[in-house]
Amino acid sequence: MFTTRPTLQGTFGMAASTHWLASSSAMAVLEDGGNAFDAAVAAGFTLQVVEPHLNGPAGEVPIILAPVGGRPQVLCGQGWAPRGATVEHFTSLGLDAVPGTGPLAAAVPGAFDAWMLLLRDHGTRRLRDVLKYAIGYAEQGHPAVPGIGAAVRAVRALFESEWPSSAALYLAGGQAPAPGALLRNPALAATWRRLLAEAESAGSGREAQIEAARRVWRSGFAAEELAAFASQAVMDSSGERHGGVLTCDDLAAFEACYEEPVGYEWNGWTVCKPGLWSQGPVFLQQLALLPDEFGQSVVPYGGPDYLHTLIEGGKLAMADREAWYGDSSPVAVAELLDGGYCARRRALIGAQASAELRPGHPGGRTPRLSGHALRAQQAAAHGEAHPRAGGTSLGVGEPTLDSDGSTRGDTCHLDVVDRWGNMVSATPSGGWLQSNPVVPALGFPLGTRLQMARLEPGLPDSLVPGRRPRTTLSPSLALRDGEAVLAFGTPGGDSQDQWSLHFFLAVALREPVRGGLDLQGAIDAPNWHQTSFPSSFHPRAMDPAGVTVESRFGEPVISELRRRGHRVTVGGAWSEGRVSAVARDPRSGILSAGANPRGMQGYAVGR
Repeated sequence: MFTTRPTLQGTFGMAASTHWLASSSAMAVLEDGGNAFDAAVAAGFTLQVVEPHLNGPAGEVPIILAPVGGRPQVLCGQGWAPRGATVEHFTSLGLDAVPGTGPLAAAVPGAFDAWMLLLRDHGTRRLRDVLKYAIGYAEQGHPAVPGIGAAVRAVRALFESEWPSSAALYLAGGQAPAPGALLRNPALAATWRRLLAEAESAGSGREAQIEAARRVWRSGFAAEELAAFASQAVMDSSGERHGGVLTCDDLAAFEACYEEPVGYEWNGWTVCKPGLWSQGPVFLQQLALLPDEFGQSVVPYGGPDYLHTLIEGGKLAMADREAWYGDSSPVAVAELLDGGYCARRRALIGAQASAELRPGHPGGRTPRLSGHALRAQQAAAHGEAHPRAGGTSLGVGEPTLDSDGSTRGDTCHLDVVDRWGNMVSATPSGGWLQSNPVVPALGFPLGTRLQMARLEPGLPDSLVPGRRPRTTLSPSLALRDGEAVLAFGTPGGDSQDQWSLHFFLAVALREPVRGGLDLQGAIDAPNWHQTSFPSSFHPRAMDPAGVTVESRFGEPVISELRRRGHRVTVGGAWSEGRVSAVARDPRSGILSAGANPRGMQGYAVGR
């Protein structure tokens, strides 16, 4: 089939990400003798510089990795709620939801410590060796991608009137960065240079320097600057000025951690994901809800029956997420993937599109939905649309998708595999330039992940100090015969595990090419997302029975979906999905990679 680019193949190393400079930085580390984990760290820090509207140093990152000869692991770089982040504190301020911007919405930053643990435990390079790419692009500049300027223009008034430190960096000369203009961040470069100097003063050992860098971040100058800035009253999306609750003690207490992945076996594949604090089990539930004929390729790929089944199964999985996912969930993923439970859920998929939010009863439990979800469900029952469009400001949460499929931003993703067979997938996010004012001494803002936590006690995703807010971030790793063969993922907020699933099925159900998986063909295939659930982000809107499809599906498919009751929005031909992927054939050692052509930004490299 026609693809926008070839699926890259080679035997030395492959990297794919949402920005060509991050992919190239990863490849440079591989060429220098580093492994996949060294390369991923370099790419992760580079993404913070070249995609500041999509992630930053004070954000978060879930990582899923498979060391050669070892078991897959999840490395959680999702920070928890600060000790002062209580429901009582927020409601005492007159708030009924966590703001989408500002220091009140800041969780403890988690990405830096996760990257350090990955480098310490699985890498081989020194911190200087992997940070030099990010330092170089921050100090010497990089060509700004169009999305940076678009993000800045959308919040220009806020920068000019309320966030002067952000205006100083991103409105230099009074203009947002033009596409291709050289964009520098000298304060960020100075931050990393100072951190390196203090880390290297701890001694010559690689691990000792990494540990010293962790201490500097958690309790040194970086922590002091972040905590001091968090306490300042800042205009946020509530329309009021609030100071945050993040303190030096919160920063000092946080450590990234390793966890066992959750997994599901399907048609000879085992897909591994992060747990219920992430969106990851949604992917697994959607697989578990597929009828047997999907694994036998009986349902025509990409046709109306195929799409209808996936859309309706996705609604059920998302309804379960609404009721059961969170850092204090009373259910186990195994209960949600249980064969009997899935059979009962699968029986709910009818010939017509559902507009209801229908969580299940795992283990006989009664689901409890948030007040907002109940109101959205009531509106759906009365045939009232609850549209997702929440205005044009990027200052109200994670930038994701408008209802027409156009993007107002996203997050980032990267995948790397090396010649030894090490494999890693990571989805960095948070700390966007539009989330909080830039901390002048550091060159980057705080994140806003607490916006995903509920101000209703007793829910799995309620705001509780020390708990991780439920995140949409969801990297993926797939195994065959116990060996890691495929790492993949995408930006896209709530759409991540819809786009990723469609990609995975395109890989698994179609014929391989040139002796390997057809990664680029699966990435290029027309994609879609459905919106029959409350969004994870402010203003948490819902569009019952709504689905957005790329126009390339064609009028017969679109008409049939509408006949079945789907409220179809036809997006642009190349508007859905941001997937990148790498693969390895354990038999031959051949490596493969592909990256998303949408947005003219993602690239794969390798040889």
